[in-house]
Amino acid sequence: MTYSLEALLGMVIVVSFLGFCLENIWILLRHGFIDNRNMRLPFLTGYGLTVLGFYLVAGIPTKDNQLAYFAFSFAVVSIGEILMGKLTEHLMHIYYWDYSTIPLHITRYTSVPTSLGFASIIVLFMKHGFTALMKRINALPAKVLGLTRFILPVLLYDMLYCYHVMYRTRSHYILWKYTLPWRRQETAEEENP
Repeated sequence: MTYSLEALLGMVIVVSFLGFCLENIWILLRHGFIDNRNMRLPFLTGYGLTVLGFYLVAGIPTKDNQLAYFAFSFAVVSIGEILMGKLTEHLMHIYYWDYSTIPLHITRYTSVPTSLGFASIIVLFMKHGFTALMKRINALPAKVLGLTRFILPVLLYDMLYCYHVMYRTRSHYILWKYTLPWRRQETAEEENP
């Protein structure tokens, strides 16, 4: 099935929000807090663009190519995380994230477990969620879909602006952070033994 540009942009927007939620779930489970993930708006546009890229390059996984799709996803995630992490480190002089404490890490920016996890999520989403979500997006009125041409540039501007702030300040762009109450107590005890 072919989709309109507006529908594909709608998918980018929805997945960008889902990426924001996914990262906050990961950081909540791993470190006990959630935050703005270095953006002002609750969207991580890289996730949406990645899903669009997977759709345009590899399509939807089928029963026949599911293993190859998974291997491709694993490679893209691993290489993409290393490139993004190294680029951020080089340009902004910060460690964007650090998987060094995760077993089987490959540099600080990727690890076998995280790449396997992201590859699994990509395959599952592309196989079971993409088409169902695109049907819902396609069913939206034309005027609503037309808004995607204005919303996506706002999200791209937010991303570029926040990267500019990180470049200028040489630090993460933390606007808000909520730590679980019991993690606050653990952190305080670690800081004041």
